[in-house]
Amino acid sequence: MADVTLTIDGKRITVPAGTTVLQAARDNGIFIPTLCHDPKLTPWGGCRLCVVEIEGMRGLLASCVTTVAEGMVVQTASPQVVEARKMMLELLLANHPQDCLTCSKSGACSLQDYAYYYGVRGDKFHGEKHDYPLEDDNPFIVRDMNKCILCGKCIRVCAEVQVNNVIDFAHRGFNTRVTPAMDLTLRESEECVFCGNCVQVCPVGALAEKASLWQGREWELTKVRTTCTFCGVGCNLEVSVKDDHVVRVRGYDNPLVNSGWLCVKGRFGADFAESPDRITRPLIRVGERGEGRFREATWDEALDYTARRLQEIKEQYGSRAIAALSSARCTNEENYLMQKFMRAVIGTNNVDHCART
Repeated sequence: MADVTLTIDGKRITVPAGTTVLQAARDNGIFIPTLCHDPKLTPWGGCRLCVVEIEGMRGLLASCVTTVAEGMVVQTASPQVVEARKMMLELLLANHPQDCLTCSKSGACSLQDYAYYYGVRGDKFHGEKHDYPLEDDNPFIVRDMNKCILCGKCIRVCAEVQVNNVIDFAHRGFNTRVTPAMDLTLRESEECVFCGNCVQVCPVGALAEKASLWQGREWELTKVRTTCTFCGVGCNLEVSVKDDHVVRVRGYDNPLVNSGWLCVKGRFGADFAESPDRITRPLIRVGERGEGRFREATWDEALDYTARRLQEIKEQYGSRAIAALSSARCTNEENYLMQKFMRAVIGTNNVDHCART
């Protein structure tokens, strides 16, 4: 593919043909704000916050849907561009609840960040405001459509990533809102699988994980990268922790595995980690016939006991008397080691696993 050379804010840049102005700028450390854009979703150009001024072209153009051209001269922060962005933010804030003190998104809200960056207070326009009821009738997601800025990211991730097409824009003008068909709630819709990917891409507080509400502010959370245990795919997770308590789970943006997306179990099933029913110490059955009683043991004692019993059973009854049951919660690597141990060390093909959790 041929390269294209253009100038952005006085900086001469060479990028592959077909690159958008937004991507060309960001790849070269030039700031352009966006609300509706996500590099993993189809460009939409709806929020108009990424507008730039291009020499020889009429009006201001959305940089996320404008491809570069040879010799193009772009201004990303001219007075006209800055004024247009401020106006867009004023219009958004005119009908946006300004309850940042209690909003779960505070500290990670793109609208809040850009309002601060451009010094916009949201007091220029006054008029009717939405008063939609809070939708919290499902066990996973809280939807506050009063905070929705109609960026369309949730719609696109549902259609393009999850391929469920549960939600879309409905009504017109001031009454436009994101909703399942027939204005149902997510719980009432038959298509929603509660993957929560819509929550992850929402730039404001319109969508939130119900279990994480009031559990910690964004700046109080420690982010830990780990691997999902629900199946062998090995999706990468970013677990938000406060005081050793799991507050929230989101996908870690690793394009080699899950590209940041998760299923309902990976995102909302982390409560097992702190379940009081979890076994956290090795247990050894006691009594001549077991009798269903267990005692706690150290890891060394448990491993030595297991190795000794496996050797005794193999010597007395043969390797075919031993079987192994692995788990879908384990990683592919762990399951591989389990079957290799059984076949190469124990000498049996009696290996199976649970496919459900």
